[in-house]
Amino acid sequence: MALSRLEKAQVWLFKAVMGVFSLLLRFLSPRRPTVSGKKLPPVSNPLLLLSATQLAKKIRRREVSSVEVVQAYIDRIQEVNPLLNAVVKDRFAAALQEAAQVDKLIEEETGGEEVLEDRLPLLGVPLSVKESFALLGMPFTTGMISRRRVVATVDSPLVAQLKRAGAIPLGVTNTSELCMWGESHNHLYGITSNPYDLERTSGGSSGGEGSILGGAGAVIGVGSDIGGSIRIPCFFNGIFGHKTTPGVVSCENQYPPTSGRQDEYLSSGPMCRYAEDLLPMLKIMAGPKAHMLSLNTKVDLKKLRFFTIPHDGGSAFTYPVSKDLIDIQRKVVRRLEADFGVKVQEVQFPELRYGFQIWDTYMGLPDKEGKPPKPFAELMGEPGRPAWPVWELLKWMIGKSEHTLAGAIKSSSFIIQQKEKLQKEVEELLGTDGVFFYPSHPRVAPKHHHPLFRPFDFTYTGIINILGLPITQCPLGLNEEGLPLGVQVVGGKLQDHLTLAVALYLENTFGGWRDPGAN
Repeated sequence: MALSRLEKAQVWLFKAVMGVFSLLLRFLSPRRPTVSGKKLPPVSNPLLLLSATQLAKKIRRREVSSVEVVQAYIDRIQEVNPLLNAVVKDRFAAALQEAAQVDKLIEEETGGEEVLEDRLPLLGVPLSVKESFALLGMPFTTGMISRRRVVATVDSPLVAQLKRAGAIPLGVTNTSELCMWGESHNHLYGITSNPYDLERTSGGSSGGEGSILGGAGAVIGVGSDIGGSIRIPCFFNGIFGHKTTPGVVSCENQYPPTSGRQDEYLSSGPMCRYAEDLLPMLKIMAGPKAHMLSLNTKVDLKKLRFFTIPHDGGSAFTYPVSKDLIDIQRKVVRRLEADFGVKVQEVQFPELRYGFQIWDTYMGLPDKEGKPPKPFAELMGEPGRPAWPVWELLKWMIGKSEHTLAGAIKSSSFIIQQKEKLQKEVEELLGTDGVFFYPSHPRVAPKHHHPLFRPFDFTYTGIINILGLPITQCPLGLNEEGLPLGVQVVGGKLQDHLTLAVALYLENTFGGWRDPGAN
């Protein structure tokens, strides 16, 4: 399709602005200490190579103590975090005390292993938590200097549910400023690196989680996603993640809070290194609403209908999908067809080329009472007066802003029609037994700050938020540079169990997470 005059003007303006920013960034961007030639050490403790499900079983059976497991992860965090800057505040002493209490509980338990598994399925297993979730006694700033003294006084519901299931939080992890950017960088905690290449981004906004999980400093964690904030870090860092159907897992006690209609697009979900941990974590995190997702239903992959969408059709705002990602998605298709005798149909939706405009429009829509979403500038200024983005940009140019550049620069009926048409077509395609594969991003993890030059590439994940669909992000090995490949597995509303089942198959077929220190 030819671009309209408006689209051509938008593209021209975007390229001009990015050209100016690229020159500024050469001189003004904060630098990390040189990491050239450095890489993460390989995993040496075999406990770090077990899933949370396996660890919980060994702890219940007294084959290993919770203290041993927690200490193993503390040691790994202390080994890799100076390189990654992923964990921004730890609670190691408290975690070891809680692990000792777990071991004492197991020693005194008389009901048997089955009772413990039913009541405390994650008993004694370490957990990492995105800093935008309230974790009692821990920082709750979302990277904002103005919130540097804010400490959580409660646990967010999903964190409380995981703790009640026996999980032991080790600390909180870095985010982008206000969770509003695809790179975990802020002026309170600094920038987080990718475990596969320290000169590359870990993504955002759950980039600290993605980094510490990918670096084997955690086995399970939690993230939130309104435009790709679970899936992009999981993709860049070579791990699994699940964006749940909205409205199932609680999003309370997160910062920033949603406004307007944003609660329709925000999801919280599990992030982990091993696919078998996704479903049990989701059951726990969903709490009383877990029944909505049919998570106990056995899935026969031979009976599913599979589709593949190789790209967005040529949006004016996103870059073309790279060859290595196109090729790995084709390989997934060929393996499915060979292993199950199914036919994977390639489809395309012309409306996807308007993905960014759809996401941007719907994020700004008012709620049912007509109240618009809270302005980003107002959130940036809290707890004081609203920030003035133009002034912050000018201050940033001379190194005086407390905010990152991404924070400082921050509806037409036609777009709404495109979304409604796309929604109808996708829901009819998927039904209750269909899944489709879609690129997670146009490219593998880029260098630090480079997302500023391609700010709309998140559209590959963001458009799925607006459609309200569940997605499981799956790693698919490494490319020739040793960087993670991956794909989104998308299902119909409330059909989360289908995408989770496909994730188990893809892990078995493509090898799942790879130790970055061994590559």
